[in-house]
Amino acid sequence: MPTTDDDAALLAAVGPRLRALRHARSWTLEQVADTTGISVSTLSRLETGRRSPSLDLLLPLARAFRVALDDLVAAPATGDPRVHLRPFRHRTGSVLVPLTDYPGRLHVFKQVLHPRPQRLTTHDGRAWFCVLAGTVRLVVEDDESRLQPGDVAAFDATRPHWFGPAGDDPVELLHLFGPHGDRPRLPESD
Repeated sequence: MPTTDDDAALLAAVGPRLRALRHARSWTLEQVADTTGISVSTLSRLETGRRSPSLDLLLPLARAFRVALDDLVAAPATGDPRVHLRPFRHRTGSVLVPLTDYPGRLHVFKQVLHPRPQRLTTHDGRAWFCVLAGTVRLVVEDDESRLQPGDVAAFDATRPHWFGPAGDDPVELLHLFGPHGDRPRLPESD
């Protein structure tokens, strides 16, 4: 099947996208090569557009960067556009991916938090999160906890609080926030 101009444009955008992902994580070409098994020269040629991306190169790169293959290629949207997630990136490198868009109701999002200074905050509502990866340090007023993958925290967000990585590595959370005191409810067990 011949390559169209649209296909060529999609493939040409892969290199800069790979470089941006690598820079966002402060990784060297050598670190990516060690993780993926792809040579430094091949990675360099991919990033500069001197090598066309192939599936056998993109799969290990998607795994290493923990992104969907579609994110590397920026495949055109298909189907219902309402299900396409739009992550928000903070200048610290942290990422917030809204999973719902219900004005005035319970909000659900995935968060990837990078190390950051502790700064207690308060706001209306209730917060609940489940740790997906990493060790999270949670401070609510004078109480401090360390949470591991699978651990859950729930607290009144009007109390001074802060949470983030307990160490130098990012953490991933599934976060629910009820702006008006809404909170997730567990069914009573039999």
